Amino acid sequence: MSHERKVRFHTLGCKLNFSETSTLARQFEEGGFVRTGSDADADIFVINSCSVTAHADKKCRSLVHRLHRIRPEAIIAVTGCYAQLRPEEVASVEGVDLVFGNNYKGELYETVAALAGKKEAAAVYSCDTDQLTDFFAAFSSGDRTRAFLKVQDGCDYKCAYCTIPYARGGSRNIPVAQAVDEARRIAASGQQEIVITGINTGDFGRTTGERFIDLLRALDAVEGISRYRISSIEPNLLTDEVIGFTAGSEKFQPHFHIPLQSGCDSVLARMRRRYTTARFAERIEAVRRAMPDAFIGIDVIAGFPGESDADFETTYRFLEKVAPAYLHIFPYSVRPGTPAAGFEGKVPPQVVAGRTERLAGLCCRLHRDFSLRYIGGETTVLFESTCRGGMMSGFTENYLKVLVPYRKTLVNTLCRVSLDTLDDAGNIRGSVLD
Repeated sequence: MSHERKVRFHTLGCKLNFSETSTLARQFEEGGFVRTGSDADADIFVINSCSVTAHADKKCRSLVHRLHRIRPEAIIAVTGCYAQLRPEEVASVEGVDLVFGNNYKGELYETVAALAGKKEAAAVYSCDTDQLTDFFAAFSSGDRTRAFLKVQDGCDYKCAYCTIPYARGGSRNIPVAQAVDEARRIAASGQQEIVITGINTGDFGRTTGERFIDLLRALDAVEGISRYRISSIEPNLLTDEVIGFTAGSEKFQPHFHIPLQSGCDSVLARMRRRYTTARFAERIEAVRRAMPDAFIGIDVIAGFPGESDADFETTYRFLEKVAPAYLHIFPYSVRPGTPAAGFEGKVPPQVVAGRTERLAGLCCRLHRDFSLRYIGGETTVLFESTCRGGMMSGFTENYLKVLVPYRKTLVNTLCRVSLDTLDDAGNIRGSVLD
């Protein structure tokens, strides 16, 4: 194998995919490949796919088509959830040479490295859902001031709309000791912030007999890491113990991403979620009692089958009342093989679009209201390396994005900043307090 072979990575979907792609990239680099940031000179493309919606599937196919046009002779390997769920469909896309299910990420590098050129037909390395038992340990590195550390994979919940249990298998995790070792590696690389990530992160401990709070306490003691964030946690797993620990920690930030999906109890029941709106609201209130400044992001699905106009209005009013800092809005997408795919009461696409638009407007208002509370104050910001229009950005402890004029010396540093004004995009313009 020539050491000059160039590989280009594309990641679609979640933070978990981002951490896995970064680990795959390290394997290729350690094996003598050159990682390139240009599609035009790549010899090999590795796509880590998502399948959370039909749009995600389409996005992957469109990416394959585009890359194949740019570099017809390049090898294209596709892995991730779309590859796991529909390997033959992915294999049929023109340009694809290799398809890897999620259990095969550990062998992806060796298989791709051994391939000399394009194949006549795509080779599929996939597996049955009940064989999804491996854990591909991963963390991101080299790309940002923050790293995504994968501590958990899979999910046992089987919500009516979700393909994740079929794409990722059952809930499983690495031991606390291994997570601590990887956090130390991240600290040694100079990154100051870690986002703890997984499919159902709060379910950590299923395979090791440990608890999520054990993980948090152990990571808190790792030297060299200034900040931790919990990427997403189910409301039924957001315990008083986790809230209290976060509130009392200097490193764990007041920032929670909590899936709601609907603010209507009858819809939640059809979704097969494990809480009611009353329980959800009580958990939000518990966070705010302990951390009044906490940034709370909420997932919500618009247009789930059977969601009436009245159901949607109930959700809208609930969100107004709970008043999170941000909404992650997902128009419902039929996922073949899920229970919801066969539900009656499909919501017309134009109605789904209208509900999505209303929620987007609410999100802008809620985020602006939350941000305005801090204008005129001071806080600490960890600055990132990206420069756009002469400005650099970073995030406060409670996840407000702050822009200041670019200074290279500020990259990956924690700085005191005054929060001056709020721009039209919802970002805060600040001034570094030297």
